[in-house]
Amino acid sequence: MTVEQNVLQQHSQKHQQTLLNQLREVTGTNDIQLLQQALQASNGDLAEAVSFLTEKNAKAPQQEEAYYHTGQTSNDRYISVGSQADTNVIDLTGDDKDDLQRAIALSLEESNRAFRETGITDEEQAISRVLEASIAENKASLKRTQGEVWSDSINPYDRKRQESCPVGLKNVGNTCWFSAVIQSLFNLLEFRRLVLNYVPPTDPQDVPQNQKERRNLPFMRELRHLFALMVSSKRKYVDPSRAVEILKDTFKSNDLQQQDVSEFTHKLLDWLEDAFQVKTEEERDGEKPKNPMVELFYGRFLAVGMHEGKKFENSEMFGQYPLQVNGFKDLHECLEAAMVEGEIESLQAENSANSAKSGQEHWFTALPPVLTFELSRFEFNQALGRPEKIHHKLEFPSVLYMDRYMDKNREITRIKREEIRRLKEHLTVLQQRLERYLSYGSGPKRFPLADVLQYALEFASSKPVCTSPVDDVETAPPSSTTAPQTTARQESPMEQGPLAPMEAPCTPPLQRPVVHKPFTQSRIPPEIPMHPAPRHITEDELRVLEGCLHRWRMEVENDTRDLQESIARLHRTIDLMYTDKTMMQVPYRLHAVLVHEGQANAGHYWAYIHDHHHERWMKYNDIAVTKSSWEELERDSFGGYRNASAYCLMYINDTERYLIEEEFDKETGQALTGMNTLPCDLKEYVRDDNRRFEKELQEWDAQQEKKALQEKMEIHTTQREPTGASTSVQGKELEYLEQPSAKDPSKVCEGDTARTVSKAATEYEDRGPEAALQAAFTAEYSRLVRLAQEDTTLDNDNRLKHVVVYFLHNEAPKKIIERTLLEQFADRNLNFDERCRSVMKIARAKLELIKPKEVNMEEYEKWHREYRMFREMTACVMIGLELFQKKSYNEALMYLIHAYQYNKELLSKGIYRGHDEELMSHYRRECLLKLNEHAAALFESGDDQEVEEGLTTMNELVVPCLPLLLVDEMEEKDIVAVEDMRNRWCSYLGQEMEPNLQEKLTDFLPKLLDCSTEIKAFREPPKLPSFSTHELCERFARVMASLSRTPADGR
Repeated sequence: MTVEQNVLQQHSQKHQQTLLNQLREVTGTNDIQLLQQALQASNGDLAEAVSFLTEKNAKAPQQEEAYYHTGQTSNDRYISVGSQADTNVIDLTGDDKDDLQRAIALSLEESNRAFRETGITDEEQAISRVLEASIAENKASLKRTQGEVWSDSINPYDRKRQESCPVGLKNVGNTCWFSAVIQSLFNLLEFRRLVLNYVPPTDPQDVPQNQKERRNLPFMRELRHLFALMVSSKRKYVDPSRAVEILKDTFKSNDLQQQDVSEFTHKLLDWLEDAFQVKTEEERDGEKPKNPMVELFYGRFLAVGMHEGKKFENSEMFGQYPLQVNGFKDLHECLEAAMVEGEIESLQAENSANSAKSGQEHWFTALPPVLTFELSRFEFNQALGRPEKIHHKLEFPSVLYMDRYMDKNREITRIKREEIRRLKEHLTVLQQRLERYLSYGSGPKRFPLADVLQYALEFASSKPVCTSPVDDVETAPPSSTTAPQTTARQESPMEQGPLAPMEAPCTPPLQRPVVHKPFTQSRIPPEIPMHPAPRHITEDELRVLEGCLHRWRMEVENDTRDLQESIARLHRTIDLMYTDKTMMQVPYRLHAVLVHEGQANAGHYWAYIHDHHHERWMKYNDIAVTKSSWEELERDSFGGYRNASAYCLMYINDTERYLIEEEFDKETGQALTGMNTLPCDLKEYVRDDNRRFEKELQEWDAQQEKKALQEKMEIHTTQREPTGASTSVQGKELEYLEQPSAKDPSKVCEGDTARTVSKAATEYEDRGPEAALQAAFTAEYSRLVRLAQEDTTLDNDNRLKHVVVYFLHNEAPKKIIERTLLEQFADRNLNFDERCRSVMKIARAKLELIKPKEVNMEEYEKWHREYRMFREMTACVMIGLELFQKKSYNEALMYLIHAYQYNKELLSKGIYRGHDEELMSHYRRECLLKLNEHAAALFESGDDQEVEEGLTTMNELVVPCLPLLLVDEMEEKDIVAVEDMRNRWCSYLGQEMEPNLQEKLTDFLPKLLDCSTEIKAFREPPKLPSFSTHELCERFARVMASLSRTPADGR
């Protein structure tokens, strides 16, 4: 076959696959054989194929009741099923099948007309729609204020790459699908080398000129630049906007749809194949050119089957292999189902020429080095007229052996499949038998037979009752409720007999009336049997019955155990069917898992990629690249847990080590890394970008140095003021050490410094002010030590009463504590009388004598800055909780958010440096849930003003805070809360609503779901009022005491 014939065959196969995809999407039919039959019957005419399928399914009840809404939105990059178009709407809510066929025909006619005019398929137009949305979103994001979570941090050091850490990709407007695919391919070292070393064709005659092919060269240029930056950039993440922009410019469309990872991967490989095809044709020298993209990602399978009694055998090429998920528990079950279509029993029969059965088997003849499975987790609900996501759990292995699906093992596999089929039939019979034992009975409620026999044995063995269970209740006197209980406590049940309550003495006339206590007095008195019992049974009857029931129960238990063991043995036999060495020669190792979280209409993508060099899993979530584990991958990828599940699996041939091996220098033999792996032109490109980033770092450093110099000059100017003493600055800064004014003696409590000095009056009179200072210093220190030794509770935190208590809790250096106390006695407000003024002067003189080397002033300042932060955090949480209790959630949120962040920073230095993290996390979470609930209620109202208010609350308050809850994956309650908030809004996707509400919802959902855990910037903290120590302690104790009286969910 010539190259031209090969290209034409590939194009024909792709065109046929495109027709199948269009037919599947329009009709909602997933049966490949039925779709192919329809295309064959219509000779490739889509309109006739749709009519064929519609008439065939016309009798289905769900088709008669189905309704559809088709439409488009102006700014949504997700599927907006349920929205309505403004024009050309055909009413499909009735029973008229002609309307349905006419609408489908119009849709197909429009699609075919566009293809004939532009040469661009609907699949390619879908790429354009989402890319246009991505660029529009990116441009809009540039206008956002600095305080929003999407913006880059103003500090370039926050965007600086850590050594050897992989580079992330910036989400430039809901392009998480782009990031996930590109990162998966980039980490295939062979693919990376192909892209980096790609050289555009030099002969102008070889460069294609049509619209479809002109995209390749500029896209390859930007992809090379992007890969080069991902190799050697000094940035933590890079911006892929230019590559996305070129993809957007390639196609033109008017409406927008959700981008699909498998679609994008398929088209991306097509474009790369076209680009390398030009290059290989240019380089050929009499030999058939080999396209490296085809060699890397494409394989071949043999379709062997029978159609209406006639055998056929065709060889076909495949790239991504689609697999159905619904109804299967693991990847092998999906593959087994995909490899066999229809009824295939006749395929192995000798004389099957007259058989009417049809079916086919697929056998791989050549597997690609990179084997990609597309997991079909979306299905179209014809009754509701919208796609739905399948959250079914599907397991897949880290190493996949493909031997059983190879054509060379066809006969062995058929034998094993037949054996497995026989075993499964036997297994089904055993499971049905076991089910009869475990669910015994003929009514709606069934129980294990062994339990039923045990209950019968317990009933027969109960003490016989000689009277009706109703008689003694009806004839018992009303006042006998209490007395029998007293008697029962005095006599044993055997002495009373079954009629003991009736024989109990009557209640005295003066006894207080019985009060009904449903939760304390509902216990059955001990003299009444706990179970019903037979009234008439002889000893012989009981002995025979007990023997029979006991023997039957033992027989049932033995039968059940034997069935369970047999079922387990069959499962093990089936699991081990392909574990012999001959069927473990084609290993494929899992390289990447692309995960989708959300619903069918909206969601977020990220990737788990195996680091083969360090043998670990990494999570690539846009700009955030973090270490992960197989356990985390299982949780997020298998499905059945939350709304996340794998959507695409990328395996690589474990024997082809060149796929993941690093490149080595031919002269030195050392591995090439970083910049050394790049061609010369890309080295210069990366160096230019790194120089720009280094300049940004230098400008930031210069700015910070200038700011620090200004602060030092301000301090120096303040120190040269007439007061002269250095302590004045400290006293001014440490406002929590200042003494209350003498004009307000009500604030002078027993623990104030002035009172401490007054207690040292004897020392002052006898030995002077210096001795008085020493005595007061010792007394104050002892008092603070006692405070530090007291138990700290939520409503009585002694750390707020004095900075030294905080220092003692956190084991601050002794010199820091001594200087802090000396500052306290040197306070300028300590001038109530002559004695206090004398002590103050001595304290100031001693501060002047302290040499810099005796106390590290930087450390001193650090400890006091930390305490100021502790007070500010306390004020934040106090105000936030007060507002929360007043249900002012909008105002409370910022206080609680910043309080939690400050507290977390403090607790990272020591467990006694902050407040209860669980409590603060709880109220932060509750505040967000309350705001989400309120915003959702406003949205449900349908009123334009209230809807806008609700979405504003979500966009400005709730959504920017979600990364703060997701950043710590150990906080399960926070993750569940975020999932609850997302599910609340995703639930609206299945409801009917006005078109304008649908448009606003689909515009908002990507922001809610596409929420990275990377926290780059946030709103400024709220400005706090100044609190005295007394006021802060009192208000904080009051709000904490009120919390202890109010039950909190989850606390």
